[in-house]
Amino acid sequence: MTLTQQAATVPGLGVVHPGSIWIYDTTHFTAAGMGALFIEDLVSRRWITTVLSSEEIHTQVQYAFEQALEAEGLLDAARERADALGRNLELDGEDELTPILLAVSDNGSQMISVNTRKFMAVFAIAQHFGRPATPTHQAWIESLNGTVKHEWPHLTRITDPAVLRAELDTVRIKYNTSWLHSAIGYVTPDDDHYGRGETIRKARRDGLTRAAQARLAYNLNQRKNQPNPEDPRMWFDLPAPNGH
Repeated sequence: MTLTQQAATVPGLGVVHPGSIWIYDTTHFTAAGMGALFIEDLVSRRWITTVLSSEEIHTQVQYAFEQALEAEGLLDAARERADALGRNLELDGEDELTPILLAVSDNGSQMISVNTRKFMAVFAIAQHFGRPATPTHQAWIESLNGTVKHEWPHLTRITDPAVLRAELDTVRIKYNTSWLHSAIGYVTPDDDHYGRGETIRKARRDGLTRAAQARLAYNLNQRKNQPNPEDPRMWFDLPAPNGH
């Protein structure tokens, strides 16, 4: 099943919207000897949460998703579905226990482990795995990982895990509130996530249209005010040579 097909099983996904598809991966900060598991909203590009750990097992995945669900106000709904779940999760789009969201990842051992699969099923989170050894299938989260390290290179030099954790939290807020993301029309992830993105993009388009119309009107007006070189009357207004 493709990502698009599986996303269609999530309730309300006639149109994909923020909060419907998350993508996650672990990137490494070798100076601190730690791995950071990032969860990103694939639609709005909002960096939701980070779990920093020296281990890469199912425990970090579960903790990260619990944090992310709570941050996005989905934890109570997930727990209600977990309490109601008395059988295997169906993904046919008709079951009352269809997923609350879709989680996209690579085939890392912590992502495909039995414990992670059970956790995702209990909380009604569907999973989609990219093709093995194909980083482009996780291009969204790979882009986030690369941007964070490129734009805030001091993170890669931090050796104290506690300092790194605090700095990642600070950078996450800056990224979400001030980074103009090209994939979402040069608005911030928070703008797009909380519904302000389209208003900003429309205002920008309208402003560009008004500027283009004003520039065209100015150029036309300038052209009209230029003398016609074929009009013989214009030559009588020219000064005589050498002032005579």
